[in-house]
Amino acid sequence: MGVDLDALVAESQFKKRKVTLDGYNGSSPCSISREIQTFLPTLQASDYFTEPCLTELVMRELMNPGHSQRVQNFTVGRYGYGKVKFFGETDVRWLDLDQIIKFKRHEIVVYEDETTKPVIGKGLNKAAEVTLLLQITSMKDQVTEKLRVSAERQGAKFISFDSNKKEWKFTVQHFSRFGLSDDEEEDIAMGDADSDSEVQEPIPMNDSDGSDPHLLSHSLPSHLGLDPVRMKEMQMVMFPYEEDEHEELNESFSHHKQHIRSPIHHPSTKTIRKTPLALLEYNPGSFGSTPNGSILLTQQKKPLPLTITKVQGFKMEIKETPVTKNYSRNIVDAALFMGKSFGIAWGPNGLLLHCNSSTINLQKAATDNVVRDENNKVREELIDSCFDSPLNFHKELNHETKEVVVDDYKIKIQKLVCDRFSLSHICRSYISIIEKQLEVPGLSPSKRVMLMHQVLVWELIKVLFSSREISSLDPDMEALPLIRRAEFSYWLQESVMHRVQDEISSLNDSNDLQHLFLLLTGRQLDTAVELSASQGDVRLAMLLSQAGGSMVNRSDLDHQLNLWKTNGLDFSFIEKDRIKILELLSGNIHEALGDMNIDWKRFLGLLMWYQLPPDSDLVTIFQTYHRLLENGRAPYPVPVYIDEGVVENGWTPGNDRFDLAYYLMILHGSEEREFGILKTMLSAFASSHDPLDHHMIWHQRGVLEAVGTFSCDDLHVLDMGFVSQLLSLGHCHWAIYVVLHMSHREDYPNLQACVIKEILFQYCETWSGQESQREFIEELGIPSAWMHEALAVYHGYYGNSLNALEHYLGCGFWQKAHSTFMSVVAHSLFLSGKHSEIWRIATSMEEHKSEIENWDVGAGIYMTFYTLRISLEEDDDAMTEMVSLKKKNDECKEFFNRLKESLAVWDSRLPLDARMVYAKMAEEISDLLVGDPGEGSSIEDKLECFSTIFDSPIPDDILSCHLQSAVSHFALHLTEAAS
Repeated sequence: MGVDLDALVAESQFKKRKVTLDGYNGSSPCSISREIQTFLPTLQASDYFTEPCLTELVMRELMNPGHSQRVQNFTVGRYGYGKVKFFGETDVRWLDLDQIIKFKRHEIVVYEDETTKPVIGKGLNKAAEVTLLLQITSMKDQVTEKLRVSAERQGAKFISFDSNKKEWKFTVQHFSRFGLSDDEEEDIAMGDADSDSEVQEPIPMNDSDGSDPHLLSHSLPSHLGLDPVRMKEMQMVMFPYEEDEHEELNESFSHHKQHIRSPIHHPSTKTIRKTPLALLEYNPGSFGSTPNGSILLTQQKKPLPLTITKVQGFKMEIKETPVTKNYSRNIVDAALFMGKSFGIAWGPNGLLLHCNSSTINLQKAATDNVVRDENNKVREELIDSCFDSPLNFHKELNHETKEVVVDDYKIKIQKLVCDRFSLSHICRSYISIIEKQLEVPGLSPSKRVMLMHQVLVWELIKVLFSSREISSLDPDMEALPLIRRAEFSYWLQESVMHRVQDEISSLNDSNDLQHLFLLLTGRQLDTAVELSASQGDVRLAMLLSQAGGSMVNRSDLDHQLNLWKTNGLDFSFIEKDRIKILELLSGNIHEALGDMNIDWKRFLGLLMWYQLPPDSDLVTIFQTYHRLLENGRAPYPVPVYIDEGVVENGWTPGNDRFDLAYYLMILHGSEEREFGILKTMLSAFASSHDPLDHHMIWHQRGVLEAVGTFSCDDLHVLDMGFVSQLLSLGHCHWAIYVVLHMSHREDYPNLQACVIKEILFQYCETWSGQESQREFIEELGIPSAWMHEALAVYHGYYGNSLNALEHYLGCGFWQKAHSTFMSVVAHSLFLSGKHSEIWRIATSMEEHKSEIENWDVGAGIYMTFYTLRISLEEDDDAMTEMVSLKKKNDECKEFFNRLKESLAVWDSRLPLDARMVYAKMAEEISDLLVGDPGEGSSIEDKLECFSTIFDSPIPDDILSCHLQSAVSHFALHLTEAAS
């Protein structure tokens, strides 16, 4: 087959869009200008400038696309401070100059944050010429020599010092901080910089500093020959006092208050770990005693936007020392101090509490890195594009449900359903969501790289696993594997294009053969042929136009090279790069590469384009690469964050973590689905350097499993990792949605139910406070009883017993509701006069009194009281008064007996207020019983009523009143008997 099917199909199938790291689509001039501005450097500070200016960069990019990748002698400066000129060509795309370059008094700092600094030679961490403007009031001798020594001490090369312009020039090979120290400034008699407002404006120190020069001159540092002012400043930085300590010090030195001029500070370079950290360490200092109650990140300068309420810790006794008249805190080992009551524990939202030898520390699992911008701030747009939008789209897709019964309640386990014909639409939808995320301003370059990799992964899934409807216009079935091969070839070209362009931009203009070879590694044949023809090398251009085509041409080239070698041709008369191109065109890719390091995707492309036959299917290509990899003859498919230099190379050949794209190729080319490979492929490390980021791999797993590429019911680590991310952002409803998509297992039938209950209980405050989340959870079919139970526990924890009781009733926990009613709620409502509320709650439990222990001596007491009171208040006719009094007396006696029984049963569970309510009920019933006995009542009946009252749980002072009435009735009875 002499026709290059890859190029023909690629031209027809992929004109819709391109995915590159540095390209843009052509349209109108205005839209092109806007697209150019999106990747040009940003500079907001008004006193900074660039050469060429940003407007000129836009014009040059329009006239010469790709100019921003190779700006000659790019210069950045600050008026009145100096400038820096970067030698050679500089790639200025996506540079945030406000954050990268900072000119200060007599110094320059480039990449102040070490975690964002690229390797030497990349970005702005490269050779440059620095010019600093110095202010000298009285020049000492040998100033030039002192500046030369200072430059060499910092690893720079001194160029000159112009005493008229006061310009100090030197060159550096890479950047950190360069400038003069405090001692060097004093040594050459530097004056104050008039233009630096940060230094010129007097900064009033806190009154609590007590930094009075007169006092400090008699302090211990002055006797030791040290600067007392500087020592005091160091003390305030390292040992900040509490607010109460400030007040105490103000009282002690109130007559010495004054403003002190702040000396010049040069912050020292911090040593920061460059490896990705799963935990961000909090330093609250003495636990629970920070001045403002905030918690600071040790690796950030700004306060953590997190408030912690009800922080409980230990505090040592505060003692006053006679030397400083100030407070000091004695901190001891927290575990030793608190003994068994303290240990390492996890709190909500990934908080970890633990202790070391001197303090109690809080650490937080950094599960939200994916939604933070380059300033480490959480962006709402990123939350929507990373979590809400993909999950909303996932919810719109077709699902099949399976009902699972758990404790008489049903939940619906869901599973995504789609076929390979709709896979292309699904992949394009996910790509659109990611592209919207790329439009969010303030993204770091590393995040953009990772987002583009996600786009490429979805493109690869579409290429490898999608199918299309067969029609009469389509080719026969035998051509479909070749069409898929051509689509994969185009995907491979797009994914390596930026690497080819970066390496070409670093070449000299005269090295055309190397330029051609690099173009061939990315299969940019059209550009290579045009370049070769423009240089007059027509024969080579003819060979390049047939590259990767007929196997006959390859064998002829290989035969000719072998003849030259066997006949002893002197290859010194032929350029080495030309020989490499010929070796590549003949299919000898290892001979062509030699010692050249190449990434694994380009090697795979060389294998497919130039070595294997053009009609080889993808399975053969992947298996060939896999064999070469096992034999050590192919580069390792390292993850994208290693391949693109997002993080420092922490990958070793023995590491089994490869790029997600490689695992997808294995999945396509192998019929066997090894469980170990699936778990590694679907781990966070296959697609991200953040081990806690599962937000996109979860969607990819679901789609791949839905189209039938594999089936696995033991990937719960991935599910729970994504659930943790959602919970840390307060998205409890989406977390429950993800749990419902966990694979159902017969050996763990209640797994989803247990996890959902844990979420409802632990994050009750979050989901209950947002009506939208609560409605969403109800729509998912989560039993309302589970939600009521969680709310009952939540309100009970915070002491809101009435709400807790309502939710216990809602979830059908009748016994718990009855206990809460009796021990906390009923007597409070009774004393507040809310009798109708007591009646409503008691009647709602009466239907289930068979399930409630001690109902008759519990809530039944209150219902009997209200029923009996109504009965006693009724006006009966005179004919039945005597009968009704005996009957009512019997009813009251029974009620009083139940009151006494209730007191005995509930005993200590009844608080004092509840006992007082019992007394009030007995008193009220007693008053009604003997209040108006009627004319027809006999003395014996009345005395029997008093006997009943004396046996009731009424306080003695109330009984004494009834005793007087009983004595009066008894005396009347004796009088009547005597007469």
